[in-house]
Amino acid sequence: MSEDVVPETLEDRLNLLREREDAARQMGGKEKIARREAAGVMNARSRIDALLDPESFSENGLLGVSTVFDEDREKTPADGKVAGFGLIDDRMVGVISNDFTVKGASSSMTNMKKIGHIKRTATDRGFPLVFLGESSGARMPDNMGSEGMGTMLGNDPHQYARERETPWASAVLGQCFGSSAWYSCLADFTVMRKGAVFAVASPALASLAIGQKVEPEDLGGWKLHSEETGMVDRVVDTDEEALAEIRKFLSYMPSHNGETPPLAPVPEGSDEEAEKIAKILPDSRKRGYDVRKIINCIVDLESFFEFKPRFGRTAVTGLGRLDGGVIGVVANNPMAKAGALDVDGCEKVTRFLVMCDSFNIPIVMLVDTPGFVIGIEGEKKKAPGKIMNFMTALQMCTVPKLSVIMRKSYGQAYLNMGGGRNSDSVAVWPTAEVSFMDPQYATEVVTWGREVSESEKQSIRDEMERNSTYLGLAQIFAAQSVIAPQDTRRYLIEELKIQQLRRSRGIGRHKLANWPTTF
Repeated sequence: MSEDVVPETLEDRLNLLREREDAARQMGGKEKIARREAAGVMNARSRIDALLDPESFSENGLLGVSTVFDEDREKTPADGKVAGFGLIDDRMVGVISNDFTVKGASSSMTNMKKIGHIKRTATDRGFPLVFLGESSGARMPDNMGSEGMGTMLGNDPHQYARERETPWASAVLGQCFGSSAWYSCLADFTVMRKGAVFAVASPALASLAIGQKVEPEDLGGWKLHSEETGMVDRVVDTDEEALAEIRKFLSYMPSHNGETPPLAPVPEGSDEEAEKIAKILPDSRKRGYDVRKIINCIVDLESFFEFKPRFGRTAVTGLGRLDGGVIGVVANNPMAKAGALDVDGCEKVTRFLVMCDSFNIPIVMLVDTPGFVIGIEGEKKKAPGKIMNFMTALQMCTVPKLSVIMRKSYGQAYLNMGGGRNSDSVAVWPTAEVSFMDPQYATEVVTWGREVSESEKQSIRDEMERNSTYLGLAQIFAAQSVIAPQDTRRYLIEELKIQQLRRSRGIGRHKLANWPTTF
């Protein structure tokens, strides 16, 4: 971009403007772009083109450059971050796409101003924000020294505040360090491409800090974040798949917290799927089954969109549609630890409840759990605190909550999964069992440390099992409805109509809006 004398005529000035715009759109140059294409990796602008509806992108800050060092002005087109507004399924979104071909998309004064503008506009005008992450972190040496820190950092006191006014989505599409990692942590939905790295700082810096070589995958690879930390919601193989996942996630979400989620047509054949539930549910209470198959029989055909399938496997969470409307599903998973909720499962459910309540999404809980996983490892991971976080979030939810007890519901988990008055309505299947704990374990507890004959044990066990069936709940109106499994879809559709928030036009009170994104 030449800094020659500005031409005098308007036509010449417009020609110069077009030249500068064309140069900015070249990003880090044809050679760098070609290398990425050869490796099957998209660039900042092609990602935006794939994410947004065709020809809908309106860019802000195209002519932005580094303002710290004069020699960087012509080396920093768009200052390494492409930002603006566009449409996804004809709905407005804000988007920030990191351009790794320009100084590793490192953070600097100009591009942070661009991010702040897009974020403020999206929040104030009520539409979602999308971060396409790939950044080396803070730009050096721009951020060094007290002048660098005072100029670059801390100018936006709300930069990392999350009050969930609008949905945020993030894609981890390469090296994500510094602010790219921070925004991925803050997002409501984060998808990660295999081969990308998501961490506080680079493997090189981490290796220097601890004095031994650190491998990128160990530091912040997809397995770590999808299976151990739970900070990634979905994992994909390509950039294209990641962008499609964001589009799908946003299709379930309202544009802002002051409206309800969008409706969708009900696919033909959705009602018939419910008839298959009885064949999926085993006759024996001790046999496991994949609760996702039950969920798919209840929600509209092919509408279930699962969150964190590799993390906290004792629970299944995800968005789905019921008669065209969006719901959040929380279900126990008997295929993992017999459905007993562990620390990761509790954290996963809590984070999901926070998102649903923040964006006016009714919650459906499908219950089949013997309680919580107990033992030393759970206590080391703060199990009591995680259980209470789950309980607190559930009780603070102000969207409709429906609970269906399919089989087991024991102890404190009965309350955490919506039992008692912790949901707006409780339904039970004839296969439901509710008690303080499994009668067999209860018998062992009360006979612990003394000699007891088998006949006496059986007598105690019979007493423990007394009235733990669905009838016990129904007779004292602790369950409002007893339904056949195949009637669950119809029941939930009707009950959600009853529980609709008419006084506030479907909008909750958002008591969980500023709940920490990681805890």
